[in-house]
Amino acid sequence: MKRLAFLITMLTAPAFAQEASTAPGGVVRVLDKITGVVEDVELRNGESRQFGLLTIELGECRYPSSNPSGDAYELLTITYRDQQPPVFEGWMIASAPAISALEHPRYDVWALRCITS
Repeated sequence: MKRLAFLITMLTAPAFAQEASTAPGGVVRVLDKITGVVEDVELRNGESRQFGLLTIELGECRYPSSNPSGDAYELLTITYRDQQPPVFEGWMIASAPAISALEHPRYDVWALRCITS
């Protein structure tokens, strides 16, 4: 799954495949579809946070070296109620959230940006 998402990332973003930088962290937006609560969650690489019944872990955030604010590629592992396997595991792309999205009846999660400073 990770390899497939990464391959899609490489094919859809040639600049990323050629020259990318790793950021110290990233931001994801989370929506609880039942309560309507939306929150931007800031994570450092390797850090995890709770949002409702989700645990979101950021493995890495990458961005095009030539355009730091242009896009974000976030390696995420998302679990629901600490159950295994994760409900999502792979790369999310900020500019193309539908390519690799969390499919969950209650929550939406999408990558927003990398934290570059």
